[in-house]
Order: sequence, then structure tokens, then C-alpha cells
Amino acid sequence: MIKTEKLISSKQIYDGTTISLNEDIVEFPDGTRTIREVVRHSDVVAMVAVDRHNNVLLVKQYRFSAGKTLLEIPAGGIEPGEQPLNAVRRELQEEIGYLPKKIVSLGSFYAVPGYGTQYYYCYLTTDLTPSQLTAEDTESIDIVKIPLKQLEHCICSGKIGDAKSTAALLLFLLWLKENKPNQ
Repeated sequence: MIKTEKLISSKQIYDGTTISLNEDIVEFPDGTRTIREVVRHSDVVAMVAVDRHNNVLLVKQYRFSAGKTLLEIPAGGIEPGEQPLNAVRRELQEEIGYLPKKIVSLGSFYAVPGYGTQYYYCYLTTDLTPSQLTAEDTESIDIVKIPLKQLEHCICSGKIGDAKSTAALLLFLLWLKENKPNQ
């Protein structure tokens, strides 16, 4: 039987620019209580951007918390009150300088449900048109084009190693299998 938890109290113990941390007291149906530490973060859009030459456009950037440069799909936070599709257009323009004419949902998932609220909405973006980069930190981001036929190898070899990129790209590869034209 799955135990549900009822929130008894919540105390914010950290409020930062990107995240906040709450210490929540929850109660199980049998009356026992425990503490849950919850990292609160805005929801995120993550885009698999495919150009007209069947290249997947990735961003290569240094990630301080990982201590190294990672190859990732474009992604970013959804602003309060913003719809995910609007965030897709804004973030794609900010990160790689393109606007998509076609957007297809690939699925969604929680990043770290054991302790965080962050939820990812994944999209396939195609028919890309160049648009001026608008983000302030684009000088620290390189755009890398990976041919579609090399994508699976890049994931399995660890060349693409962050969870959101791996999950979204695998969703994309499954979508491709399901949406291949009959041959």
C-alpha cells in the first residue's frame, strides 16, 4: 500500500535567485511524522532542436556545479505566468539564436522527485529560422551540431551526459521510431 503524506508545516530555510529550500513536516496516515527537505525550482522547458540538415543543435558550456564543460540540449526556466510554448520560443532564441516554426511535445518528467519540484517539459523544435541571440551570457556558450545518425552513440558513450538531455533525446529517438513514414 502506498503511503500518502499530508503537509503539516513548511518553513523556508533558504531563498536564492534560482532555488529555495523548504523544511516540510509531513504526516503519514498512521500519524507518524517526518521531515522532508524540498528544493523548489521553476519548471523548465527542454528543446531538441533539429535543423534542416538533420543535425541536433546542442549547447556546450561550463557548468560550475559539475566542474566541467557539458554538452546539453537548450533548456531554461519557465517564467511565472508564462506558458511552456512561449518559454520554448524565448529560450531557444536566447540559447542558440533560432526561432522554431514547428513545436511538438515529446513528453515531460520530474528532474529529482525525491527532493525537488522541478518539472521538465520536452519539445521537438524544427523548421528553425535564425534570430538574434538575446541572452547576456551567450559568449560562454558554443553551439554544437550533432548529425542525427550519431546521436545514439553520443548518448551511450557519455559524450552527452546530463540527465535532462539524455532523457529528452531518448524521448526524441522514440518519437522518431513511431513517426517514421512507411517505407
